[in-house]
Amino acid sequence: MKGQNKLFIAIIIALILGVGIGGLVHVQYPESAEPFSKNIKLLGTVFIRLVQMIIAPLVFTTLVVGIAKMSDIKMIGRVGTKAMLWFISASLVSLFIGLMLVNWLEPGHVTKLPIQDAAAAEDLLKSSKGFSLEDFVKHVVPKSLFEAFATNEVLQIVVFSIMFGVALANLGEEYSRPVVKLFDIIAHAILKMVGYIMWFAPLGVLGAIAAVVAMNGFEIFKVYAIYLRDFFFALGVLWLILLLVGYMILGNRLFELLKRIKAPLLIAFSTTSSEAVFPKLVEELEKFGCNNRVVSFILPLGYSFNLDGSMMYMTFASIFIAQIYGIEMSLGQQITMLLVLMLTSKGIAGVPRASLVIIVATCSMFGIPPEGIALILPIDHFCDMGRSMTNVLGNALATSAVSKWEGQLENTPQEV
Repeated sequence: MKGQNKLFIAIIIALILGVGIGGLVHVQYPESAEPFSKNIKLLGTVFIRLVQMIIAPLVFTTLVVGIAKMSDIKMIGRVGTKAMLWFISASLVSLFIGLMLVNWLEPGHVTKLPIQDAAAAEDLLKSSKGFSLEDFVKHVVPKSLFEAFATNEVLQIVVFSIMFGVALANLGEEYSRPVVKLFDIIAHAILKMVGYIMWFAPLGVLGAIAAVVAMNGFEIFKVYAIYLRDFFFALGVLWLILLLVGYMILGNRLFELLKRIKAPLLIAFSTTSSEAVFPKLVEELEKFGCNNRVVSFILPLGYSFNLDGSMMYMTFASIFIAQIYGIEMSLGQQITMLLVLMLTSKGIAGVPRASLVIIVATCSMFGIPPEGIALILPIDHFCDMGRSMTNVLGNALATSAVSKWEGQLENTPQEV
């Protein structure tokens, strides 16, 4: 626990330093803000790329080993069903909270924002037009395992790994044992690498925060104060519900889980990437006592199907844009929007700025000007900090809950 606390403190210090350095550059050297931001952001880029480097092999090896060791196909089906029920319930609750609170708080009616130039959102507008059932299928079913590895398509890797793991489980122990043992060794070696990479996290955090503060300064918070206040209040309500459900399932062990995942939560918050903490989260959940087979099965699925913070943001931001443009939506339209978001959001795992792409597509569908996305782009980084952190919490709770329901949660923490 000592090393974990040191990492947590190092990240906090890096976060404060990043805000201070970024603020200093913005105020004292505004002409240098853009090149400074571009260069220091590389620290964050290097950290995230180091993590992305090990995600595909880690997901593949741990999932194959987990399923092959289960050997009982009924158990695989049972664990998968429980996980999907959690994911669907959590997604609907998250979407509903966003919808309910944006209607109650009405930030779009109160916030006075200048109508922005849509050019800033041009890439997003282009990337949202092609969404279809065909795109969904392509994101789920891999054409090539190597292509899925090269592009870090977690959902496609999960599909292949499940089929390969089930095939190994049905081959019989005599044939499958050497392969399972090899993958088990590789998985543990990758988890060992996680420990080394995570010590680069403070530099990554410093780079990411300093870059965004140097470019935007602190004035941006004044302009978007109401939007940020209402969004983070809505996130707080979602956290409260998630933690209450977690307490009902895990009891006092919930607090132990939160201590375990505090570093991953902070890294996700600082780097705006829940993907960046995937390997560390695997490690900490296993140390918490979750069965490694359950962790390796549910966590990759959760990264595609259980993004609670992103879900809530989608309804919140879509209705906010409608409010800004004075478009009134009936209750029926809003519920339809909620269901559309529930379905469309499942097919874009691994797409950069996925939440914004879906918001643009949804706005187009419901007659809301899609260029309204330009209104929230300037502040999206700060909203992304909150939703990334919430995604990590949701997946940690889902994995722990299913482990508990399966009777696979150790009472005493393990060392991996």
